[in-house]
Amino acid sequence: MNQSGESLRDRKKRQTRTALERATVRLAAERGYDNVTVEEIAAEADVSVRTFFNYFASKDEALIGADPEAGPRMAERILAFPGDVTPFDAYRRSVLAEITDELNNARDLWLLRKDVVMQRPDLLVRAFANSAESEQLLASAVAARAGLPESHLYPRLLVSAGSAAFRCAVTRWAADDSLALGDVVGEALDLFGAGLAHVPPYHHEGGTS
Repeated sequence: MNQSGESLRDRKKRQTRTALERATVRLAAERGYDNVTVEEIAAEADVSVRTFFNYFASKDEALIGADPEAGPRMAERILAFPGDVTPFDAYRRSVLAEITDELNNARDLWLLRKDVVMQRPDLLVRAFANSAESEQLLASAVAARAGLPESHLYPRLLVSAGSAAFRCAVTRWAADDSLALGDVVGEALDLFGAGLAHVPPYHHEGGTS
């Protein structure tokens, strides 16, 4: 069972979404993004065109791969934890719950998507915009949990730093197939949660530095 404890129906939806994302990215990498149609993507994923549009409004959305339900889902988790859970830990646990089996096994997809999106500045801008919308939702949830106004620096800084930590972790994970994404993301979040004023100890393979 994955960390999120999602239902079988939700898991199947996530698998279909991932299949469509994979088809979009793979075809775009092979043929060039502008030479790929929604019909071809649906056929590659073995679903109908109607099913494609149940998940994405356009092939741009399928390529970027941002799940519109992720932000609300994570914000809901942040608010649902018991009162003795700190805002940071609620945020950390909510992020880690998003790392499903599909995402943890999507290293090749992430690398291909990065190559395709980097060639299209317009899509890169849209990807950043989607990320900003989710961050606002999460910052609002953190503010509510912390008993702070949304305008306070703390919730925005926590979520922005968390997003940066996540991106750094994904980059490291993508470059090393011996790593599990959840482990690297957890490590990254713990590092910034503990504070970055001091360099943490580093254990070399042959001993401790």
